[in-house]
Amino acid sequence: MEKLQSFVKESWHEITNEVTWPKFSELQASATLVLIASIIFALVVGAIDFVIDNGLKLLYQSF
Repeated sequence: MEKLQSFVKESWHEITNEVTWPKFSELQASATLVLIASIIFALVVGAIDFVIDNGLKLLYQSF
């Protein structure tokens, strides 16, 4: 039990005193960047899926 208490105390000290947290504006900028990148990635994957799906349908219809 003493190890657990020591771990919690050291973790709390690390989080409150040693970690440098980003400013809210930096956090917003990072979140916006991730959102835009995710949307672009989803659109690219959707376009690839659309092209492959229609290409295979066209190929299957030719037989």
